[in-house]
Amino acid sequence: MGARILIVEDEPAQVELLEYNLKASGFETDVAMDGEEALLRIRESNPDLVILDWMLPGLSGVEVCRRIRADKSTRRVPIILLTARGEEQDRLRGLDTGADDYVVKPYSPSEVIARVRAVLRRAGTALDEEVIEWADIEMDLGAHKVTRGGKNLHLSPIEFKLLRTLIERPGRVYSREQLLDQVWGQDINVEVRTVDVHVRRLRKVLNENGGDDLIRTVRGEGYAVEKNA
Repeated sequence: MGARILIVEDEPAQVELLEYNLKASGFETDVAMDGEEALLRIRESNPDLVILDWMLPGLSGVEVCRRIRADKSTRRVPIILLTARGEEQDRLRGLDTGADDYVVKPYSPSEVIARVRAVLRRAGTALDEEVIEWADIEMDLGAHKVTRGGKNLHLSPIEFKLLRTLIERPGRVYSREQLLDQVWGQDINVEVRTVDVHVRRLRKVLNENGGDDLIRTVRGEGYAVEKNA
């Protein structure tokens, strides 16, 4: 499956247009109709990107953007602001609030799809230069090193990618098929049960020095790491 996109828009026609074209381009979609619902869904489903309308009932898109960036658990989620405001001052305000990109209505669906793909690519590149911290685990993506409780862990390249995928979105449940796509790649012919083997190996390495088992098996669904570990 493709990246999961949360559409935050209160106009049903716009939602329908975006959903249709995103799904046709291989993305998963979720929808929130106002700012409060958007913040709830972001915390629950950990989307890969948010398309956020500026003019929303209740909380404005700019305020939603500000709150996403202020929350440690969501601050890395890419955001594209979608609005009828076309003045340069408004665009700068949206970007200063923390949006990654800005699309002015009326727009073509192909432009939105292109912007989504570009922002996702940039987000992936930026993460390659970061250190990800979660619970007592620290991943240095540039140096390709992992520690837990200050002790070095020796992971294979697959185990490293698997751990990164899980802890970048704590709380999100990944199916085995999604993990195959994320870790091995869509063009690689690997059996689904291979995921279970590598999860077992990853668990063994993570727990070799003691500590809680941080990977959660969701029966019939897949795997996740606890959101509030």
